[in-house]
Amino acid sequence: MYLWAGAFASDALAGPAEEANAVIDKWSATYTANDRDALVSLYAPDAVLLGTTSPVISEGTEGIRKYFQELPGSGRKNVIVERRMIILSETSVVGTGFYNFARAAENDTPRPSRFTFVVVKRDGRWMIAHHHSSPLSSSRQ
Repeated sequence: MYLWAGAFASDALAGPAEEANAVIDKWSATYTANDRDALVSLYAPDAVLLGTTSPVISEGTEGIRKYFQELPGSGRKNVIVERRMIILSETSVVGTGFYNFARAAENDTPRPSRFTFVVVKRDGRWMIAHHHSSPLSSSRQ
């Protein structure tokens, strides 16, 4: 297992951490673009999502599509603040850290949250197999 927290200079040198990191970056950009279909396509067909605002586990393409049903045209945004990448294997990486959500309807007030993504390579394509997101507590318990 390897921990990665740096940037990379070239796609030609991209390894598992960089590839998985690119998927997470694309997730954030696609969420901010409010493109539900493109966002859902980043997940594996059997992916599991523990969404920030959901009391249930969203499973598979249709479950994840339903979770993001209000995203198109919503003006919602996401900015990744900090992350760490943990290489489990050449085809499996965990990305974890903090991000902020914002909603135009709430004057773009940041909503600090934490995340964990498990990004896997299947059939030559990197995709999200698991995603957990939860609000960041303002105090330690």
